Amino acid sequence: MQQPIGIFDSGVGGTSIWKEIQKMLPNEDVIYLADSKNAPYGTKPKEEILRLSIKNTELLLEKACKLIVVACNTATTNAIDYLRTTYEVPFVGIEPAIKPAALKTKTKKVGVLATKGTLSSSLFHNTSKLHASGIEVIEREGTGLVDLIESGQVDSTETYLLLQKYIAPMLEAGIDCLVLGCTHYPYLIPQIKKIVPPNLNIIDSGEAVARQTRAVLEQQNLVAISRKSPSEHQFYTNRELEILESFVKGPNIKTDFIVF
Repeated sequence: MQQPIGIFDSGVGGTSIWKEIQKMLPNEDVIYLADSKNAPYGTKPKEEILRLSIKNTELLLEKACKLIVVACNTATTNAIDYLRTTYEVPFVGIEPAIKPAALKTKTKKVGVLATKGTLSSSLFHNTSKLHASGIEVIEREGTGLVDLIESGQVDSTETYLLLQKYIAPMLEAGIDCLVLGCTHYPYLIPQIKKIVPPNLNIIDSGEAVARQTRAVLEQQNLVAISRKSPSEHQFYTNRELEILESFVKGPNIKTDFIVF
């Protein structure tokens, strides 16, 4: 089926998920919606997160998306149950990768860097209880990091110092795995690697989400047919195009950027 996959996030962070999906599903067209004007979602009340998630979903449905990836941990943990019961289109969500971290840790101590909206959600706590029995999960809110990424300051000294402030106590507590619980945070991995020891596992959900997207498409017979022409990718944002463009690069794709 040649209808596009829809992806939405509270900004540019979900492009880390888009990259994995584009890599794993090169024949698929994609429409990406960056709600950067309302970023970050992680500091908003649940009712506001739900309202924004509904708005984003309906915009993507208007564009005939066959599947929607909620490329935002906070939106997933606070809104995906409602979205799945309200709309017929299949949804793929994202939550912090507690399970792989629990399987990898040798110190039995795992750090989770995420937004307040994710860490305070019932889905996050249920996931931790289910997969992290006997594991100490050390949570830290990454306050301010999304704002810095959204303003194009991924490599700034301010970002580095903020990361150092958040990660240092987790290292002192003995973590050997760090879970990135926000789709913006994979862009900070080069900075994080300057702070953590080389043997520490940094874990994000991008590849797993792409695999799940492929599995759902296959289960529901929605996979795009093979094609000779490049796949088409449209990126919508309600803030500066230049920042979104700087996060999106890829060969053999047709890319359009649109302000909505």
